[in-house]
Amino acid sequence: MPVTQRQRHATRLHGIPPTIFSQMSALAARTGAVNLGQGFPDVDGPPAVIAQAVAALRGGANQYAPGPGVPALRAAIARHQRRHYGIDLDPDTEVVVTTGCTEGIAAALLGLVDPGDEVVVLEPYYDSYLAMIQMAGGVRRPVTLRAPDFRLDVDALRAAVSPRTRLILLNSPHNPTGTVLTRAELQAVADVAVEHDLVVVTDEVYEHLTYDDHEHVPIATLPGMAERTLTLSSAGKSYSFTGWKVGWATGPADLVGAVLGAKQWLTFTSGSPLQPAVAHALDEEPDFPRRLALELRERRDLLCAGLAAAGLDVREPEGTYFATTDTSALGWPDGLAFCLALPERAGVVAIPTQGFHDDADAGRHLVRWAFCKQPEVIAEGVRRLAAADLRAGGR
Repeated sequence: MPVTQRQRHATRLHGIPPTIFSQMSALAARTGAVNLGQGFPDVDGPPAVIAQAVAALRGGANQYAPGPGVPALRAAIARHQRRHYGIDLDPDTEVVVTTGCTEGIAAALLGLVDPGDEVVVLEPYYDSYLAMIQMAGGVRRPVTLRAPDFRLDVDALRAAVSPRTRLILLNSPHNPTGTVLTRAELQAVADVAVEHDLVVVTDEVYEHLTYDDHEHVPIATLPGMAERTLTLSSAGKSYSFTGWKVGWATGPADLVGAVLGAKQWLTFTSGSPLQPAVAHALDEEPDFPRRLALELRERRDLLCAGLAAAGLDVREPEGTYFATTDTSALGWPDGLAFCLALPERAGVVAIPTQGFHDDADAGRHLVRWAFCKQPEVIAEGVRRLAAADLRAGGR
């Protein structure tokens, strides 16, 4: 009789699919398509920051950094929060450096969520939220930002909270919709958090990438929120160094301590020569994110105009570097089918966002496009889209 092989994957991984970002970027590389899917820039950040990293490599900063991060970077992060938002932090106890914001999310959920705890999360959600809530044994309670406006439904937020709710996982500016939560929307979140004594974990990696008159307001600055908010961010998006994976968590010492308590068993530490370079970026290149946002606004307008000209229903984002379209009018059964056909049909890759929803109907036809690319890349992508027949069944 043949021996039946036991299931080798832990049950905590059941139902967590491979990240769609790797899948679609591999499809772009395999087909030679223009990659307007995964959100990484095609130009590096400030040369002076790279020079600082090279100097650190050559200067011997190649062994373990302290677990919480090198002191110079923790101090620079504290200065950044004070300079931009008036938030005062103790760099020794209220700042910890993480391996990108992704590790910050993982460590925060592992450090703050017990099995059975409920986590309220905005959907569509970044896919690592789903994975890490499940790995921590938590139960997600999504609140849907619905097309076409993707605004917060305060009644739905209140309805999602139960006696088992442990925390609210927030993301603004919001990936993938591009929504920047207003001060009034954030106040509604704060009111719920205070009323139910909840922690708020807020992912603010796109904090400096807002457009027109839209303002990023850290929820930690609202009354009663500093003591219950853990703020996550990174240098990857604001300084165009996504591959460096240098992020941070800030907030009250007990919440930051929970992150550090989990993080020490994940990476312990990383990026020793990159950390002083990021400190240099925060202190000596404070205007770079603002200049980047001005460039990205022009690229946003170029992409959105091209998507609309190609017959796609596009929502102009308020922040991040992503635009969302609704493909339902083109006749495709869902966004995934559209995106899988797109490289052959038009030589372009985008990201279907239906996998970022529990509410299948809300996300079925939504597709995310990235405009953090050079203008000529975006122009080529929209030229290809305009030349193609994007309707289901068309050629």
